[in-house]
Amino acid sequence: MKRRTLIKGALTGVSSLYLSQFYKKAFGAVPSGNSFANGPFQPTWESLSNYQVPEWFRDAKFGMWAHWSPQCQPERGDWYARGMYQEGSDQYNYHCQKYGHPSKFGFKDVINEWKADKWDPEELVSLYKNAGAKYFVGLANHHDNFDLYDSKYQSWNSTRFGPKKDIIKGWAEAAKRNGLPFGVSIHGSHPWTWYEVAQRSDKKGPLAGVPYDGKLTKADGKGKWWDGYDPQELYAQNHPLSEKSEDNGSIHRQWAWGNGAYPPSKAYCEKFYNRTIDLINKYEPDLVYFDDTVLPLWPVSDAGLRIAAHMYNRSISKHGKLTAVINGKILDEQQRKCMVWDIERGQSNSIEPLPWQTDTCIGGWHYERRIYDDNSYKSAKTVIHTLVDVVSKNGNLLLNIPVRGDGSIDEKERAIVGGITDWMHVNSEAIYGTRPWTTFGEGPAMESAAPLSAQGFNEGKGKPFTDKDIRFTTKGKTLYATLLGWPADGEALITSLAGKGKVNAVSMLGNNSQLAFKQEQNGLQVKMPGTQPAKDAVVLKIEGAIV
Repeated sequence: MKRRTLIKGALTGVSSLYLSQFYKKAFGAVPSGNSFANGPFQPTWESLSNYQVPEWFRDAKFGMWAHWSPQCQPERGDWYARGMYQEGSDQYNYHCQKYGHPSKFGFKDVINEWKADKWDPEELVSLYKNAGAKYFVGLANHHDNFDLYDSKYQSWNSTRFGPKKDIIKGWAEAAKRNGLPFGVSIHGSHPWTWYEVAQRSDKKGPLAGVPYDGKLTKADGKGKWWDGYDPQELYAQNHPLSEKSEDNGSIHRQWAWGNGAYPPSKAYCEKFYNRTIDLINKYEPDLVYFDDTVLPLWPVSDAGLRIAAHMYNRSISKHGKLTAVINGKILDEQQRKCMVWDIERGQSNSIEPLPWQTDTCIGGWHYERRIYDDNSYKSAKTVIHTLVDVVSKNGNLLLNIPVRGDGSIDEKERAIVGGITDWMHVNSEAIYGTRPWTTFGEGPAMESAAPLSAQGFNEGKGKPFTDKDIRFTTKGKTLYATLLGWPADGEALITSLAGKGKVNAVSMLGNNSQLAFKQEQNGLQVKMPGTQPAKDAVVLKIEGAIV
């Protein structure tokens, strides 16, 4: 995960003929592309457009995520395994001071330091379930190319290096014991370009010109702790650099494999495919989240299409119906029919016709100690307001709580989870199993909502919510109006209910009494109870001929 300036640039409508011509020109061969589970879905956009989002996901609304990998070990923030190779960057300077120069101590060595000795998946997943999460997602690999499971196709994995534990197995078993659907997030299609910085060397200083460890081979490991293993299987840097690779920002422009990105080899693409199929077959996730533009390696490979078809067909074979969810980013209208559209750190500004998801984090994606020290985590209030807003627009919220290198979360994070827990225990009726109303809300924040770009990342850019901001959901014939603050004058006015039909009763979740109300020309006026049953937002339950 990272803030990216991505372009869509001819991502859609790319034909199989184009792909074949691309591979023939680049590599003289075309991937076989035939290995996927039997069933109604084929690895084409037309076939995948028959996908229907399962009801369990539509009803769940709230999931929690452990975006945890060896990049959390230094506790210096996201994309550490790239930043440590960027001379003069904060992470480079930190790395040199803490571990040594990247020519002598590379990211493979950081992996070796990672022990995860305080990791208790059962305790964390139970905590998140109590907080209201209806599904749980664990990170299976990141852009650092390290698999966090017993990988048949990637020797650099957590059962052989670092903690020497099957992380995904631990998460999956904890989710199952807690009765939660289990998901995996997959970020491992990009090491080819993402790790190009590891081919560099310092341009100045006493080690100028001494290569970093990105080009090391198996032969270089003789007598070292990684003897017998090939660093190229981790770094994937046995290829020429992409255009303008020396520009640290080029990776964002090349995220969709255009703008001069050096094309990944057939072997690289097929290995990613095999790793992912192995993961799906072995751990049987209900949800797969891809941190890619559209699907992994699209449009230079059909690997992502084949993975999607395999997962859908396998789900039907196992359950008798399609229960699987795939999250994809930066999708056009046609592609949103093929999977669940995910918006990273951003929200739609309207009710979406198809279910969607926003993913965000209370801090950095990988644990960042300075966020803890500076008290810069998102508050429980911010998370609650985000959840309410997203659900009102037909979306789900997937929330990451950053995990420390040792596998624990800190006490400030626990306090935030506690605040979410308290609110959900009172108000979850207005979240789970709901559907949008005719309008998602009202109030001043709507007037200054931050525009949503193709890439997302519009959270926190609009006007803060107040008690005048209201979000709506429905369940059956009940309308829920969530006030994102407590009215100072003790009364709420819901203008969206002006002329909308007869209201029979109004109550507040967490309060057993019926509330006094009046239907006026300008809307529904409701007298608040004497005490506020929940912090940060309160929910009016409205019954009548209005839904």
